[in-house]
Amino acid sequence: MDEQFYRNIQPERLLKRIARKAKKNKARTILIIFLFILFLYLLFDNKGIIKRIQLESQHKELMEQLKADSAETKRLQDQIKALEGDKKTIEKIARENYGMKREGETIYKVKKDSN
Repeated sequence: MDEQFYRNIQPERLLKRIARKAKKNKARTILIIFLFILFLYLLFDNKGIIKRIQLESQHKELMEQLKADSAETKRLQDQIKALEGDKKTIEKIARENYGMKREGETIYKVKKDSN
């Protein structure tokens, strides 16, 4: 009774059947092969879909990096302008970054606990 509903097609017979159908309808077979090759070309070529997705992702990353670099450049230009004419800013940078002091001053360094 199971044999009525379940048809066991062996792989060799399936391939032979496909080959026979391909021989009968050559135009359709050639069209399918052509479309398959075209699909592979569009997908994996240098100008294909996958390459385009990779390039768009790289473009997005580079644009984000450009924005970050532009902000850093703007910040540094503002700092340069502040240092050109403001003696208080120069003194602040000299004290904080280089540990400079005025005559007669004593510098105390405070160590922070890592706990």
